[in-house]
Amino acid sequence: MSTLTPLSQPASRDFTLSDFDFELPPELIAQHPAAQRSASRLLDGAPGAITDRVFRELPGLLNPGDLLVFNDTKVVKARIFGEKASGGKLELLIERVLPGHQVVAHMKVSKKPLLGGKMHMAGGAHQGGFDALLLGRWPDANGPLFHLQLSDEPHALMEKHGVMPLPPYIERPAGAAAHADTEEDEQRYQTVFARAPGAVAAPTAALHFDEEVLAALAARGVHTASVTLHVGAGTFQPVKTENIAEHHMHSEWYEVPKATQQAIAECQARGGQVVAVGTTTVRTLESWAKFGQVSGDTQIFITPGFEFKVVDLLITNFHLPKSTLMMLVSAFAGYEHIMGLYRHAIAQRYRFFSYGDSMLLRRTKID
Repeated sequence: MSTLTPLSQPASRDFTLSDFDFELPPELIAQHPAAQRSASRLLDGAPGAITDRVFRELPGLLNPGDLLVFNDTKVVKARIFGEKASGGKLELLIERVLPGHQVVAHMKVSKKPLLGGKMHMAGGAHQGGFDALLLGRWPDANGPLFHLQLSDEPHALMEKHGVMPLPPYIERPAGAAAHADTEEDEQRYQTVFARAPGAVAAPTAALHFDEEVLAALAARGVHTASVTLHVGAGTFQPVKTENIAEHHMHSEWYEVPKATQQAIAECQARGGQVVAVGTTTVRTLESWAKFGQVSGDTQIFITPGFEFKVVDLLITNFHLPKSTLMMLVSAFAGYEHIMGLYRHAIAQRYRFFSYGDSMLLRRTKID
């Protein structure tokens, strides 16, 4: 049993998409990270004791014996520019690597190539780049993604020819400059413990951790473990239906290692709190708890009324209005409480989204 004593929230209310909307001044959308990772702000969202802090204060907010669980996915340089055989410009965002040098990708192009069409990426194979062949749509003939055959190993090609797939709300120069990463983005849009290549978006709550904070956590007696969830571009997919039950959730691959399963069991046995670093870690742990699968694809959609089985505390950044992640944090900490925290954050000029600030949330209990 956890030592956490959660507050209660009613489970009976029917929520619509509009409930998760809010007005955000555009200047609060962070375009660059804080000068130092742990120098970002941390909103301590304890009910009745909301406190503005700095992220490096986090170790003092946790107890010896608690368990921090990170997502160790690594962002790959999945954004690659090229052209069709006919000469039309295109852009690929590689979402998933399959066996046999095949990938699944988003494609930005004025007119989609025909089945079997060849694309010359980064100049094409004859100019030091590589070629891609369109095999079809994914996951089926009507799917939103494209199934491609590449001329070489995908991860090596991305590392050589790709750029970091920054979120659409982070603005960078267009034109030739868009084909190369800035030194800042290459270093800072990646966690310090990234290990498993496969994400097209960073698990952003983990971007605040540096070696200093990790050392302070260890000295405090806080344990750590990791899971893997390869964050897909679907994390930025807008919800288009007012009835949120009609939203089709995107699929992402995850894994909960045996060592992490054991660490969670030991934490719960000693009365510690399981602290998820980021919503991707929540989705991973709660998918495992709900469906019993230690690895595979998940389309879990967490909305108010969801019964959490593993996670006690959550460290998370501030999310897009009307997004599935706003629904997740509202399910976790209570809708009214979350909306109050967002009003506070806007009034206090917190920085929002991927390069922005973070907050610490406690789980509520559903009556």
